[in-house]
Amino acid sequence: MGRPRLVIASVAAFAAALSGAAVAAYANQAVEVTVGSPPTPFSQNKQNEPAVAIDAHDPSVVVAGVNDEIDMESCAAGDPSTCPFTPGVGVSGVYFSFDSGNSWTQPTYTGWTARNCLGPAVCTPQVGKIGTLPRYYEAGLVSDGDPAVAFGPRPGPDGKFSWANGSRLYYANLTANFSAVRQLETFRGFEAIAVSTTDDVHAAAANDASAWTAPVIISRQSSTTFSDKEQVYADNAASSRFFGHVYACWASFRSNSHGRAFPVPLMVGRSADGGRTWTTSQVGPATSNGMSQQPDGCVVRTDSTGNVYVFGVGVRSGASLQLMYKSTDGGAHFTGPTAVAPVVEPGVLDPVQGRPVMDGIAGARVDLAGGPNVDIANGRPSGAGATNEIFMTWSDGRAGLNHEQLMLTSSRNGGTSWSTPAPIPLKAGDRPVYTAPAVSPDGTDLYVVHNSFTTPYRDNTTDPRALVGEVRHANVVNGVPSGWTTLERTPGGDPRGSSANSLTSEFLGDYVYAAATNDSAVAVWNDSHAAGVCPAINSYRASLYTATPAAAPNVLGSCPATFGNTDILGGSYPDPTP
Repeated sequence: MGRPRLVIASVAAFAAALSGAAVAAYANQAVEVTVGSPPTPFSQNKQNEPAVAIDAHDPSVVVAGVNDEIDMESCAAGDPSTCPFTPGVGVSGVYFSFDSGNSWTQPTYTGWTARNCLGPAVCTPQVGKIGTLPRYYEAGLVSDGDPAVAFGPRPGPDGKFSWANGSRLYYANLTANFSAVRQLETFRGFEAIAVSTTDDVHAAAANDASAWTAPVIISRQSSTTFSDKEQVYADNAASSRFFGHVYACWASFRSNSHGRAFPVPLMVGRSADGGRTWTTSQVGPATSNGMSQQPDGCVVRTDSTGNVYVFGVGVRSGASLQLMYKSTDGGAHFTGPTAVAPVVEPGVLDPVQGRPVMDGIAGARVDLAGGPNVDIANGRPSGAGATNEIFMTWSDGRAGLNHEQLMLTSSRNGGTSWSTPAPIPLKAGDRPVYTAPAVSPDGTDLYVVHNSFTTPYRDNTTDPRALVGEVRHANVVNGVPSGWTTLERTPGGDPRGSSANSLTSEFLGDYVYAAATNDSAVAVWNDSHAAGVCPAINSYRASLYTATPAAAPNVLGSCPATFGNTDILGGSYPDPTP
């Protein structure tokens, strides 16, 4: 393992190209991805943390994974001042598009559900219709969200991967035991990482649960392990010497008991047989303290030759940095971490939540806003024309509260050196929360999606707040993106209408996502335009910052029916400069 070092190449042209922002007229092509989501009641109307993947072999096929509470009980089922997660009910929603992301469908399967528990009487969940991943209840598990999706080639009868065999979809997520009774647990610990696959997305979209494999647990678990914040990626360039291999990364909170979670090493799983079996290894040390902390909010990607890159935000010598590990042998060994760029994680500590927020007191947590999102121009699906340039974006607070920036850096030499981080130009007043880049396989087009607050930090819950979604595009010439234009900007809504299930704060999840081909891109993001702001909830949240906290209100009787109704919007964007 190499000693951490900061390798930043000063590229004046890169920053100069970013400085001249152009804003084009946009077509408002956004559609609702979470079409299965009802507008009411809370929390069945709550969706967040979208992930998206395009099938490189057939770009008309797109899949989205979403935290989706469609199968949860209503707040009215029992005590209407509490809105708990229903034990045993999954939240890993899946949505399909067969027209390149222009329209979406949510399949219905069978599993443990409380979607009919609408109150006012206490209701017992039962086996019935679900809109989340199937075959978890039957396996003694619960699909617990943090969705990650990826397409790769399908292996043939000889075990060799080829796009000619078709495509395989991988869906990674957190999973919990269905039963908390020790002798009935399927695995040890609090949360594990599981992966489901399907080779027939059309059947999966048509409600056929048998099109999915049973979930495979890929994390190593002990009785105190909480595995978290996973990502997955398949080596999808036929030119790669490890073509078809699939990789996942996650943080392993090893002592999640008695109020402690440290240490938290970075873990990587790899599979050479299409996700049927996995080898898991720890990447880097397990130290977690003020001077050294391992990469969190990880991202994993591959280039056209099969090199594997894992990124995350961590701490070295007391400084927060974007960090990178790299493998040249199919994930068997990693070198690093290499420091990519310094980062000032945005937000201020909320005294009630004990977590950072950006929009104001009782705001949405932004723990991973400073975490990286990454894409590589790897020439998928063939590898032809790959530049292998790496692009990274994140939300950064170096300019101070209310002046957050959407930072971009890139590498043209496999992560050996990186361009000087520079802000992508945004509309005045935009305060980026979550961002994601998507680069075309040939490296000529860069798309960036972001959610941004457009109002300053609020020290109350009465003043309106605003959250928007935007998709931007730039041409990449000689590795430098320029000519930024806006492809989509949705007016969004007031995030005060969103909510954690505890009702004490807003909730928007931890990320947004995008994917690209040489001809177009698909982006997905959080939206609160249909969420009804509830004055009674605002007053309750404000009271938590006083010496006399109030009791939570009756959500059914005190709030608009659409309180908590957050959705995932998305759009499909042809290359504007083909």
